[in-house]
Amino acid sequence: MIDRQRIEPFSKLELLAKQVVEGFITGLHKSPFHGFSVEFAEHRIYNPGESTKHIDWKLFGKTDKLFIKRYEEETNLRCQIIIDTSNSMLFPLDQKKDGTLNKLSFSVYAAAALLQLLKNQRDAFGLTLFDTEVYKHFNAKANPTQQKMIYHELEELLNKTVYEEASTTQSAKALDQIAEIIHKRSLVVIFSDLFEDQSHLESIFAALQHLKYKKHDVVLFHVTDKKQEMDFEFENRPYHFIDIETKEEIKLNPNQIKEMYTQKITEYTESIKLKCGQYKIDFVEADINQGFDTVLQTYLVKRAAMLR
Repeated sequence: MIDRQRIEPFSKLELLAKQVVEGFITGLHKSPFHGFSVEFAEHRIYNPGESTKHIDWKLFGKTDKLFIKRYEEETNLRCQIIIDTSNSMLFPLDQKKDGTLNKLSFSVYAAAALLQLLKNQRDAFGLTLFDTEVYKHFNAKANPTQQKMIYHELEELLNKTVYEEASTTQSAKALDQIAEIIHKRSLVVIFSDLFEDQSHLESIFAALQHLKYKKHDVVLFHVTDKKQEMDFEFENRPYHFIDIETKEEIKLNPNQIKEMYTQKITEYTESIKLKCGQYKIDFVEADINQGFDTVLQTYLVKRAAMLR
């Protein structure tokens, strides 16, 4: 386990990422990520005597003509890291004394470790940040200069504060935009709590489907504070709750609504998990209380095993 409290005051984000990667990637016998070996380029007319291995039979059925599929070699992986930086990701506002991060910081450290892993594999990576819309985007490259810029952007996020005005997340809008601008057949890794009005759920599903339609390999880290946001564990006393995004306020005893709240949030989360399963999207439950390195290592070991 990495002692983050000891390392962080004396190092930059990239150094911490290297420490984390060296700590657990060495235990993986196979890379958890791999590039696409070939990519379709174009059709050409079939010449008699050639191998029929790459004939496009579906096209033959439509045109009654024989065409060969031509492919281009693709050896390197392209990965786009997407981070939701909306107000809700700054919960808890007072990062815990035991070293537990808020959701955004958790996502930043996990993303930095992933980027270090990709860098070690000489793969290309990019970064996209969004809240109400996409406001920062770096296309996936293996350029050292861009890599430094991305780490700088991630470090800046560690100092992010809450918007004073109301500001609601619009994940679907951002993901639809990202699906159109990134290179096809990329690995897309999303860090978000997806805490939005339930009326947006179908739009979120459509955006995730859009990413899969573009042939992307999608991994969704559902970042939450499980104890408070999912299990609603608070002391049995009155609280003054303030919605970080809408600024709505309510005073109540949590026990009065705990059963209803946990039922609703469970139904919401299960709906997302179900759709991810249908679309073949990796859904990762990322509880900030477990530590970003533990969550990341558990997922990478699982993914590497699936690729054997």
